[in-house]
Amino acid sequence: MSRTLLRQPLFRLLAINLAAGISLAVLLIGGLMWVNPGHLRELILADASPGTAFGLLLFGFVITFGSAAMGSAIMAMGTDLRGGDRGKRMPAGLIPQPIPVRSESAARLMRHRRLRG
Repeated sequence: MSRTLLRQPLFRLLAINLAAGISLAVLLIGGLMWVNPGHLRELILADASPGTAFGLLLFGFVITFGSAAMGSAIMAMGTDLRGGDRGKRMPAGLIPQPIPVRSESAARLMRHRRLRG
């Protein structure tokens, strides 16, 4: 295979969105350490190994925000963000038409079966 991995559009899309998720995770951890909700910063820094706590917190946020960014990019792949396909109408032959169907209730069906058998 002569193409490198970064030249493949799907991999590039996923890598860019993973980087966005990682950036958001780092920004959120920085904000949490700055705001210090519930004395979280003090609790982490008072530990014997604060790097482990930061690493685990960062890992959880990277998995969460990275996968959310990548998933939203995958789900938005088929949409036209410019709004070019708005207002299109289906041809008259392709419009689904309702088909009337007669149905019986389950109790009525059971009663009918009991009377027959």
